Amino acid sequence: MKKYCFGIDVGGTTVKCGFFNTEGQLLEKWEIPTRTEENGSRILPDIAATINAKIAERGLEKDEIEGIGVDIPGPVKEDGTVDLAVNLYWGYVDVVGEMEKMTGIKTKALNDANAAALGECWKGGGAGYDNLIMVTLGTGIGGGIVVGGKVIAGAHGAGGEIGHGHAVDDMTEPCNCGNVGCIEQVASANGIVRLAHMILEKTDKPSVLRDKKFSAKDLWEAVKAGDEVADEIAEKFGFYLGRELAIYAVVTDPQLIVIGGGMAKAGTIVLDYIRKYYRQYAFPACKETEFALATLGNDAGIYGSAKMVL
Repeated sequence: MKKYCFGIDVGGTTVKCGFFNTEGQLLEKWEIPTRTEENGSRILPDIAATINAKIAERGLEKDEIEGIGVDIPGPVKEDGTVDLAVNLYWGYVDVVGEMEKMTGIKTKALNDANAAALGECWKGGGAGYDNLIMVTLGTGIGGGIVVGGKVIAGAHGAGGEIGHGHAVDDMTEPCNCGNVGCIEQVASANGIVRLAHMILEKTDKPSVLRDKKFSAKDLWEAVKAGDEVADEIAEKFGFYLGRELAIYAVVTDPQLIVIGGGMAKAGTIVLDYIRKYYRQYAFPACKETEFALATLGNDAGIYGSAKMVL
């Protein structure tokens, strides 16, 4: 009997849904809104409803479904429970228990960044590698660590929270996590803009970035255009993130480090600045670790969630 599975990527605005066969082929994808009102109480029922509807639409029986994988923007425990998911307005939620009750289908849950890492390892920029670190440079910094083909989630579901490693000693503004000086504060899309303003305040050199509102995309365009201050900002960004990844590498010894998220759209120039400082600080055995750009984009989560149940 041919079997299928679902990969579900829960975001703060939309839930991305993927329908796969067990060979890993994405047969269909769609989205539903993430209804966060009433403390997100409608999110899982909405997901269960769209899955049940898709099974009926395709004329399938429940025993033809291998399982459902669901990724969540927050730490997920090994038993599939979540203590807190701020962007969903959740407190404690038993994701696996509730989904299995509403669908009658075996379910697994994991953190969204871990799902993206697993997806890239399976079908994306990390295909063919069993040991990698995935870093997503978006509004914040997400991360996932894959060792021996398996995601390392840890005791509290916080394994791979790369964005909240300490990187800056003289930072005074707190991070969203409550700590101060996290790598996310200087190397995410928002963070590199913060870093840029810090550097612009300390120099009177001319720059296309000066005295105007700009984004991470604008900054990388300025780097490519040869703006001296933009290059200085990119160097500092590379120093912070490259040094941080060298610390993770000496723990996990990855074959590959995959860089994804919106900032990765600037291309390999981003890798050049990170790799330079990574190799400066990495343990000798890890210095030649390869770098690659993520290729699955917004589909990484549904691929990783599906892979977890296969």
